[in-house]
Formats: sequence, structure tokens, C-alpha cells
Amino acid sequence: MPDVSEGLLEIADNLYALALGDFTPARDARAKELKGTDLAAPVKALRKPSLAAWVVNLLVRRDAAQVTQVLDLGTALREAAAGMEGDELRALTRQRRQLTAAVTTGARSLAAEEGVRVTQAVADQVEATLTAAMVDERCAEAVRSGLLVTALAATGVDEVDLSAAVATPEALGFSATPVEPVEPGPPELHVVPDPDADEKAVAAAREQVSETEAAVAAAREALDAAAAEVTELEARGMQLQAEIEELRRKLAEVEESSDQVEEELADAEDVRAEAEATLASAAADHDAAAAALARLQG
Repeated sequence: MPDVSEGLLEIADNLYALALGDFTPARDARAKELKGTDLAAPVKALRKPSLAAWVVNLLVRRDAAQVTQVLDLGTALREAAAGMEGDELRALTRQRRQLTAAVTTGARSLAAEEGVRVTQAVADQVEATLTAAMVDERCAEAVRSGLLVTALAATGVDEVDLSAAVATPEALGFSATPVEPVEPGPPELHVVPDPDADEKAVAAAREQVSETEAAVAAAREALDAAAAEVTELEARGMQLQAEIEELRRKLAEVEESSDQVEEELADAEDVRAEAEATLASAAADHDAAAAALARLQG
């Protein structure tokens, strides 16, 4: 139903703008508020974004103007690439990589302002998502929605399945609401003791706990990504070691064959030397016999 879809998009827009650690409790609380309505189930089903997806969503909301420029440039580059060949396409690819790398650096800075450290592995996923948005029109729509739940990857050739990449299918065509960073105001000065100091301290402590939960979640995701990379490299290392052992075995076989050939060559050379001596002796005997025959006949 259109009204349900619109309501879901509005709620999702608010939820995916939150800090990563706040998403799940805020989603569950919202679904509880909506209990008994058509929106309760779809709100409860909204998935928590991965760290890379959250960084892209943050970038879309906090630097909407730059993201719009990137996506518009992606459209222009896709149109321009249709008439290019060879060197021109390679130059275009280099320019696109430089742009996505620069924007990814900006996204990491925004995440750092939110207290979230972005590892290189996550940054690579962010850059891959921006690249996908530049080479694929539907990926651009997914990024513009600010409702990503996973990172994207696209070659610009094959169609990308976005069914599991966005919070809801209606996200394609939706634009995230920009969020202006809140500038800290001047500190409040109190001449008299604050009677609510203890309550405020508790609230501040709770907020700190919430922020550290987000940092822990981000750290866990970073650890998982790093562990996956280690596992992959270990497997590759084992494969290469096996290939090295196989090459060593083949080398040992070739060296053994070479030694055998050298021995056989030495024996053959001895046989040849004996044959040459026998030939020389036989030739001498022949010459002597021929000379004796000549004397007798003369």
C-alpha cells in the first residue's frame, strides 16, 4: 500500500541516519510503538547496516552535495564511455579511481567525527560502493537513498542484484534527508550548584556507554573483516607453499636426470675414444698391408 510504503521510508530514513550502535534499539522501540499497525512488521524487519554501508549512508546525509556531484559525474562518465576506446577508457578509469579514493577519505573523516574508526578493509568496501554507483545507474539510486545495508560492487557490465543491498525495495528512487552537523554551542556557566547534576551525570554516562557500544560493534566488524582476510591469505600461502614443494620435487627429478645423462655421456665419450683408437690401429694395419702388397707386386 502506498501509504505504508511512504511511512516505512520515512521511518527508515530516520533510523538509518542514527549512529550504528543506536540502530537496533531504536528500530525495536519504533516497531513496539507501531504494534497493531501495518507498519510494525516491516519496521521490525529493517536490517542493521554493515559498517561500510553505514559509512556510505553517513556520507550521503552529511555531504549530500558532494555525493550528488559524484553521482551526476558518474552519469556523465557512463555516457562518455560509450564513445571511447583504449587509452581514453583507461584514462577515464584512473580519473574515477582518484575521485572515489578522495571521497572515501572524506567519508572516513566523517566517521571519525562520529567516533568510529574505519579500517582499510572497510574503506575498500566504501570505495567499491562509490565506484559501483558511478558505473551502474541502479547502484547510484541505492546509494542516493541512504538506506544501504551492505556494500555494493559492480562492473558496469552485468546487472547488480540489489534486493538484499537496501533496507526495502522502495528505497530505489528515494533520496535520503540531508543532515547538517550540529555545531557545539558555548558551554553553559552556572553560578550556583546544579541540583540535577547527579541525574545529568547518569545520563551522560549512559550516552557514553551507547557510544562505546557503537565503537565495540565497529571494532568487532573490523576484526571479522581482518580475520577473514588473514584466513584467505593463509589459504593462499598454503597453496603457494604446495606449489613450491611440487616445483622442488620436479627440480630434484630434473637434477637427477641431468646427473644420469652426464654419467652416460662420460661413458659414451670413453667408448668413442676406444673406437677411435681401434680405427687408427686398423687403418695403420691396412696401410702396412697395402704397402707390403705393393712391394711384392713391384
